[in-house]
Amino acid sequence: MKEVMAGLATQLAALIGNETVTAVNSKIAAMKTEKDIGKVKQNYENILNGLLNERAEALRIAQAYRDELEKVEISDEDIEHLHNTVERLIEIIKNFLIKQNNGEDNQEIQEQISSFEQIKELISVDTLKTMQLLGFNYKQAIGDPLTMILRNFILSKVPTSDNTEVIHKMITPEMVEILKNKNAYDNFKELIGNPEN
Repeated sequence: MKEVMAGLATQLAALIGNETVTAVNSKIAAMKTEKDIGKVKQNYENILNGLLNERAEALRIAQAYRDELEKVEISDEDIEHLHNTVERLIEIIKNFLIKQNNGEDNQEIQEQISSFEQIKELISVDTLKTMQLLGFNYKQAIGDPLTMILRNFILSKVPTSDNTEVIHKMITPEMVEILKNKNAYDNFKELIGNPEN
């Protein structure tokens, strides 16, 4: 990202350095002495085309800056949605861990759940907005580790050697949609035999 931003800054500096106003004023002053209407028209068209090209370049640079900013910024609604999804995912993992342990809720499981809860607490509007103001990239800092945690959790539960295929079977688009929708999630919990929470 730093390379992209540096490149954009260089392009913007070059665009600003064109001294467009001075150049346009000089061309207009030179055209005042021109008697041939065809040449004057052509010169005005050249000036106009140059200005339009510079405007298009400025818009392209602004859009590129916006795209880079959107890579590291998230809206309040998206943060809330992320928090709720992670909360439901942690609940599923918690129930799975307890079920795998024959219904016993021992100390080791509580420690794992506690570490998941700490991650969830990091995902709040106030925390992430403050961190973003300081240059925090939530996608790298939270998204990558959460992906790795979930991947490792699923891989640890798969007895076969072809873990990737099993992950693709478990994490389907339908499962992701269930995690996004509270009613679907509640129905899913009831279906697997855990109607509480």
